[in-house]
Amino acid sequence: MRSLYLGLICLFLVSACKSEKSETPITEEVKELTIAEKIANAHGFKNWDDVSEIKFTFKVDRDTIKGNGRVWTWKPKINIVSLSTDTRNITYNQNEIDSTNRRTDQAFINDKFWLLVPFQLVWDNTATISNPVKAEAPISKTQMDMITITYAQEGGYTPGDAYDIFYGEDYLIKEWAFRRGNGETIDIANTFENYQDFNGIKIAIDHKRNNGKWNLNFGDVSVSIDN
Repeated sequence: MRSLYLGLICLFLVSACKSEKSETPITEEVKELTIAEKIANAHGFKNWDDVSEIKFTFKVDRDTIKGNGRVWTWKPKINIVSLSTDTRNITYNQNEIDSTNRRTDQAFINDKFWLLVPFQLVWDNTATISNPVKAEAPISKTQMDMITITYAQEGGYTPGDAYDIFYGEDYLIKEWAFRRGNGETIDIANTFENYQDFNGIKIAIDHKRNNGKWNLNFGDVSVSIDN
């Protein structure tokens, strides 16, 4: 009888241990997002995988002179780019860059960079991104959070160049400064304003300089998504 009682006690302890073990919650380690990822997500990067086509017109207006602009159609899933201007219409595959379309691709990369620089922060994995610091924004002269993205000295269309990105508490980009060759002097500084939402992708339509007489802007923007 004594051995029976001991056996029942041991069985109870084993059952209790199994019960306690099964009730222990399994926790997964949550990876902290980088500043670049937070900025990209604030501009709708999580929706990018659904984008099948994006159209936009890249324009620069000076004083009262309105730029004609370059009209782009980009199908990112198949890497097809089309350009339309007053003088030419070109369509090419970004996987097949040669001497006949290299200049067109350079123009597209430039215009697309202005349009989607928040996403370039995570796309351009060969670039270096600094830790955030507090700094005075070049246009508004207010203190903002700033990171700097610097490109390698070799490869790409902008080797060695640096961009200081100024962003708000909402992680939306407010201003930036371009420094050619990562030099000390700012070559170009612009605002990011007039944000609009295109199927979850937030795009700053206007980029103005401090004199108010120059505005790099986007017209006829549309973003198509997969159903």
